[in-house]
Amino acid sequence: MTIIKAAFKKLTPGTSLAFRSNVEQIGPIVRFLQKTDPLGKQWFLMGDTEEESLRYPAFDALGELTPAAEAVLETEFKGDNIRYFAAWNGELKQGDGATITFQFHDEDWPAWSLEINYQGEGIQRLGGLDGVIELLSMIAGSLQPSIINVARYQYFEKQVFQDRPGVGWMLYLPRVLAVQQVPEARALVPVMITDEKDNDKQIGTIIVSVTDVPFSDENPEHVKIANAIEIRLVDQDLLPPFADH
Repeated sequence: MTIIKAAFKKLTPGTSLAFRSNVEQIGPIVRFLQKTDPLGKQWFLMGDTEEESLRYPAFDALGELTPAAEAVLETEFKGDNIRYFAAWNGELKQGDGATITFQFHDEDWPAWSLEINYQGEGIQRLGGLDGVIELLSMIAGSLQPSIINVARYQYFEKQVFQDRPGVGWMLYLPRVLAVQQVPEARALVPVMITDEKDNDKQIGTIIVSVTDVPFSDENPEHVKIANAIEIRLVDQDLLPPFADH
């Protein structure tokens, strides 16, 4: 299972914890998945059983939280300041499943966390390398997270530093990075936004460890490249511990 995971700094005090206003923040990401992934047109609230997990559509055709899903979630989490949203694409065939999980609260880091999980090689349905980069750029530009990782669960046991983000296939950092700083990377992709003065501005960089084929943590060469990038970043104090994000 390949995970796209984004984490965010502490929310501004007084920020609403209503499901609708928070899930609206990931609307562009949902719409991208609905448009790009052939098996990402429909998403359902995850329940304890298969029957429950097909009962409530999570998003409408515009990628917005459905009234039914909102009612279920607000009832389940009434009075809670830690809130959790989980949806899946309803596909049971091995390798076809995908999930979106979104947690938000008003306590310590991370205040938000967003995960998009694809079984098997399902992430290739997003359009390969270019499609995944486009999705990460969208997440970074619209939500401005502290970090985004793309890797299988298994890679996290192979990364160099357990207290810091790993690189895996891709790592987004809200930093402007040059090739000279990360020569081991196979690509450095700038993430741009348009500021209030209508000027283009770089807000971060996507570090890509492998470009010719999908990253595999079972390939020693791929792991070696990702580990070398991690060491290079830490040596330059460019990859802070999780606690410092």
